[in-house]
Amino acid sequence: MSRTRILILRFSSFGDVTQCLSVVSALKKRFPQAEIHWATRQDMLPLLSGHPDLTQAWSLDKKSGFKGLISFSRALREKNFTHIYDAHNNLRTWIITSILRLFRPVEFIRRPMKRWKRFLLFRFRINKFKQPFSGQRDLLEPLYRWDIPEVAPPAPQIFSDPDSQKKATELTKIFQGNYIALAPSAAFFLKRWPQEYWAKLIEMFPNENFVLLGGPEDRFLEDIAKGFPRRTLCLAGKSDLKTSVALVEKAKALVSNDTGLLHVGEQLGKKSIALMGPAPFGFPSRPATRIMELNLACRPCSKHGQGPCINKNYHECLVGISPQSVAKELGELLR
Repeated sequence: MSRTRILILRFSSFGDVTQCLSVVSALKKRFPQAEIHWATRQDMLPLLSGHPDLTQAWSLDKKSGFKGLISFSRALREKNFTHIYDAHNNLRTWIITSILRLFRPVEFIRRPMKRWKRFLLFRFRINKFKQPFSGQRDLLEPLYRWDIPEVAPPAPQIFSDPDSQKKATELTKIFQGNYIALAPSAAFFLKRWPQEYWAKLIEMFPNENFVLLGGPEDRFLEDIAKGFPRRTLCLAGKSDLKTSVALVEKAKALVSNDTGLLHVGEQLGKKSIALMGPAPFGFPSRPATRIMELNLACRPCSKHGQGPCINKNYHECLVGISPQSVAKELGELLR
C-alpha cells in the first residue's frame, strides 16, 4: 500500500471539478498510505489547492495543443501511477490514459458517460437514471471496484487559504462579515432564476445584507444590486475562484442557481438553497443544501440546460419557483 500512487483526471468544468473533490477524500480513506495526484485544466487549479488529502495537482494549459498534451502525458508517466481514475472521459483523457497504461499494469477505471440512458431521457422522456439525481454519487459510483462507497465524505471538501480569506474580508468589510451570498448567474440562460425574482427576494429581507457573485460577463447583477445600494454588494468579476470560495465560506447562507458556486457551498457544508431547472446532472448531495424544483413532465430537457425550452409556458421550471417560496426556505435556514 505504501507504493500506491493514484491519478484522478478531471479537467473541467467549475461545478464538475468542485464536486469531484470528494473523490480525493474517498480514495484517501480507502488507501490511507497512497499518494493522490490530480490532473486538471490550468484555470481550475485554484479549486484543488489546500486539499489535505491531495499530494500533487498537475495542470494542463488548454492552449498548449496536441504537442503540449503529449509532453504533459509523458511527465505524468514518469510518476508510475498504480491506479488511474478517468473521471472526465473525453478525447484528451483517452490520449493521456493510453500513454500512461502503455506496457504497464495499472488499476484503471473510466467513468461511464451513460450515453444510452441520456438518449432515452432527452429523446423519449424515459428516465433510467438512479433517483434522485446526484452529481457526487455519479462521480463516486464507478469506484465500487476499489471498494469505495458512493456516499460523499463529510464537508468540507474545498478549502480557502489565508490570502483569499483576507481578500474576502476586505471586499465585504462594509457588511462586517454579515451577509447572504447570491449566485444569480449560470452558463445558460435557462438555468437562471428570473432576474426580477432575485430583486424581490432581497426586498423581502430588509434587515439582511447581500453579496452577489458571478463572473465579469454577468453585468446584469449590477441591475439587481442597484435597487438596494446600502445593503447589496455586486462582486461580479471582482474575485478570483479562490476568493469566491472564501466569500461563500464567510456568508450566513447561499442561494444559487445550478452553477459552480452551488457546489462550492455544498462542499463547504454551507446552508444553501439550490434552484434547479432544466438540467439533470448537477444536483447537490448534502443535507445542508435544500433543493427547490418543480415536478414538470418536460424536465430535464437538456444535458447542460442549453435548451431549447419545450414547455408551452416558457422557462416554467424556474419561473414557477416564486420568490415567496424561496424566501420561506431562506427564512428557515437563517433561524
